[in-house]
Amino acid sequence: MAQAMKIAIVDDEQDMRQSISQWLALSGYDTETFASAEEALKILGPEYPGIVISDIKMPGMDGMQFLKKLMGSDSALPVIMITGHGDVPMAVEAMRVGAFDFLEKPFNPDRMSQLAKRAAGARRLTLDNRALRRELSDGTQLMNKLIGGSPVMERLKEDVLDLGQADGHVLIDGETGTGKTLVAHALHAVGSRAGKKFVLVNCAALEEDALAKRLFGPMLPEDEQLPAMEEARGGTLVLEDIEALSESLQARLLSVINEQGTPAETRLICISNLQEVGRTCEDSLRPDLFYRLAALRITVPPLRQRGEDILSLFTRLSEQFAEEYGCEAPKVTAQEAAQLLQAPWPGNVRQLINIAERAVLQSRRGSGTIASLLMSDHEEMQPVMTTEGKPLKEYVEAFERMLIDNTMRRHKGSIASVMDELCLPRRTLNEKMAKYGLQRSDYL
Repeated sequence: MAQAMKIAIVDDEQDMRQSISQWLALSGYDTETFASAEEALKILGPEYPGIVISDIKMPGMDGMQFLKKLMGSDSALPVIMITGHGDVPMAVEAMRVGAFDFLEKPFNPDRMSQLAKRAAGARRLTLDNRALRRELSDGTQLMNKLIGGSPVMERLKEDVLDLGQADGHVLIDGETGTGKTLVAHALHAVGSRAGKKFVLVNCAALEEDALAKRLFGPMLPEDEQLPAMEEARGGTLVLEDIEALSESLQARLLSVINEQGTPAETRLICISNLQEVGRTCEDSLRPDLFYRLAALRITVPPLRQRGEDILSLFTRLSEQFAEEYGCEAPKVTAQEAAQLLQAPWPGNVRQLINIAERAVLQSRRGSGTIASLLMSDHEEMQPVMTTEGKPLKEYVEAFERMLIDNTMRRHKGSIASVMDELCLPRRTLNEKMAKYGLQRSDYL
């Protein structure tokens, strides 16, 4: 569940600190109090996971000096200032410096709670955005998101690392829902342009004139956003649904590519989402543009080719949803594991995410099965039919690995507890963990 937002309360009057703290604690906040600004500054840094409520008149460093220090450290930190009655000019100055809002003494506790709620929401959004930006610029983090140890996923990871270090344009194709945009992020993050601009444009989302302007300009005085080719200069420009480009825009894009020379000033990563049977990206692009973009190419594998990765992904996703909804993750039976492995997965990982969430919700209600969810997605699918023939041994091993993995997670790496639950001697458990690449240290 989400951690309670912190609130730092800074006031030289002990009674005021305690009353504010008690009131906000009742509203579910994690409060901490400080008798001076100097004391608070030892704790409050740029990534402080909360907000600040501070009196404006304090001995030593006053509230305005304190506010300026905080804004210099993190201008997005919400600070609510408490001012004396009639101190409007000082409140206005505090807002100009960067205060989130102010409370005038004597203030209504409900008004304070409302302000705290708004400020906490703004802070949470800021911290989430920062975390996302860090994640999208961290190649290791992104590579970890390419979950799975199947041969096709190992090959995909190798391709990402190899092509990420190259500097040519890349074409990414594959079925819908396979994670092509995630691969584009990873290519940027593991390459020499990591930390530079990463700009994404969906070519199918805009009419031709609007798309031409978004990609190439010209800029008008009232425009707040640079054309994408300019905005991504020195970094990476990702064009989703590249096949949606008209003939004239394809010609303009080719012209820009030719003008850039080698190495390209802006790296292009183009994503093809063609779904029509019998059509490819090559059919939709002019040959000279296609061969410029497809010199480096990655095809993201469909989920049905990823073997036991399906069970690993389902486990990871159902645990995440179970934590979000405050319940236990559903336990997967051997029959359900086989059905997950057998499903055709036309929606790929996106569909698996949907199934995992629905499985958690129905498990919380105490009804339904994974098979019923799969059947509702594919009425024509027979529970015992496979999309690609696999030996029984593969299904058994995939289920066995998932069972040991889940049990190790649940018992946080306690070998004795896992041995007891699965009725396995230690030597057998050790051999199976080694066989499936499971390490106890990953669960501690």
